[in-house]
Amino acid sequence: MAALGRLGFTHGKTPDRSPQDGAEAPPGKPGRRTGHLAEPVRAALQKGMSPFQRHIDACNNLPSPAGLVPFRIAEAQVGWLSAELAQALTFFPRESHFDAAGVAMAGRLRGPGARSEALATVAASLAGRGFFRLRGERFDIRAAAEGPVLAALDRGALPAFGVISQGVHVNGLVRRPEGLHLWIGWRAKDKAVAPGQLDNLVAGGIPAGLSAEETLVKEAGEEASLPPELALRARRTGRVSYVMATERGMRRDVLHCFDLDLPEDVTPRPGDDEVERFELWPAQRVLETVRDTGRVKFNVNLVLIDLFLREGLIDPASEEGRRLRAGLEQGP
Repeated sequence: MAALGRLGFTHGKTPDRSPQDGAEAPPGKPGRRTGHLAEPVRAALQKGMSPFQRHIDACNNLPSPAGLVPFRIAEAQVGWLSAELAQALTFFPRESHFDAAGVAMAGRLRGPGARSEALATVAASLAGRGFFRLRGERFDIRAAAEGPVLAALDRGALPAFGVISQGVHVNGLVRRPEGLHLWIGWRAKDKAVAPGQLDNLVAGGIPAGLSAEETLVKEAGEEASLPPELALRARRTGRVSYVMATERGMRRDVLHCFDLDLPEDVTPRPGDDEVERFELWPAQRVLETVRDTGRVKFNVNLVLIDLFLREGLIDPASEEGRRLRAGLEQGP
């Protein structure tokens, strides 16, 4: 039950957002929201720790899955369940099987399609009981980020099942004689996750059946009104990953990072209601905002730290740089 407390599962209640979904809360104070985190920055410096490290720590706040129940599909472990959710699955004997190793999908469900439909039935029932809120968008389930698709599950249920979620994040770059600039998006104030916070030029989860590049093109058009031929110029630069306990469960996220150099005469425009506006900032201002405040969406901080390391704004060869780089790769 200690693990349930850490993950914040509350049967019959689905919170609107976890502490990490809004303005970032300082470690140890999950209910506190603030735009400026001078106190945690000072504390980090006093401990000889990089002020950027707190963002990595906030996204990797589950040191162990102790107390959680492994969830398997076709003998491959794909997730982790709270004891309460595992108990709820006992009411679905045709869809789930219990053994000494944990919970598995029933062996009669032999293909991704059959498993996906069975999971949709289970998820609809569990959502009705308050375990999570369905999003109406399926994500692929894989045992490893690059592994084969074993099934699909509603995006809203992924943390409760501890399943890997993947997304794309695009840094919009403008290179000027006076230095690097970044396009920054202001998230809509009515967003369920991180309302009103700062974001990358383009970011979005990878839906079932789409690749990272296909998702990038789709999101670039929807969020920033960028044409496909321009979006396709984005360069894949790597990935960051983390394992994060939230009120909804365990986020095991892999973010595929891209850089897109934009001409001076291209101005991104919001194409949907997810972004209020875009602003072009000097990279140094972005770095200082990440370093000194909590105004940036929690996982976007990691994408930007990766960029700062690659662009030499943080020395990648320094002790700080090496520790930050290692910290960006703690997930699946």
